[in-house]
Amino acid sequence: MIEAIKSSYQEMPWIELIAVLSGVLYLVLAAFENIWCWFWSLLSVVLYMYILSNAKLWAETGLQFYYLGTTAYGFYVWKFGGRNKAEKAIEKLDIKQHFLFSGLIVLGALGLGSFLHFNTDASMPFVDSFTTVGAIVVTYMVTRKYLENWLYWIVVDGIGVYMYWSKELYLTALLFLAYTIMVVFGYFKWLRDYRNQEKRES
Repeated sequence: MIEAIKSSYQEMPWIELIAVLSGVLYLVLAAFENIWCWFWSLLSVVLYMYILSNAKLWAETGLQFYYLGTTAYGFYVWKFGGRNKAEKAIEKLDIKQHFLFSGLIVLGALGLGSFLHFNTDASMPFVDSFTTVGAIVVTYMVTRKYLENWLYWIVVDGIGVYMYWSKELYLTALLFLAYTIMVVFGYFKWLRDYRNQEKRES
């Protein structure tokens, strides 16, 4: 297993390394509510468009176009989408929103997973669908600065670790493990910021 990880690292082209590092920078800066996170998101998305299209992973390539849109939308909302067109504040989800977002993820994953299971030779179709649909929904939550997006990411990224490890993509699994740890930090950072924000507004 250690040799497989070393081999994956050695064979990783520089463009993929930059894409991975850009993704990490995006996550770190998002945790600190730094609007420059969207620049690094844009760079990572553009590079992954090239990487995934070359690998002929068309569904994942298509997902990058969604990320391209949410990157532009996220920048706009964070910069101008708050009260009086000021910087966007952190918000908390109410119970109805939790049901809405979690329901979208579960139903979307079941629908896409069923399609892949019956119509393609997809490996782990329901797990793959859960991480894909989860990423779509939770990325939107990030653009709206919902505090709980980090809790959803823990689940999505954690299942991603299992999926990639099961497919012997050890380097990517380790990357998602790092993401899972980082989003825990992101949640507590935003929670502290949200409480300070509430004190200032009271």
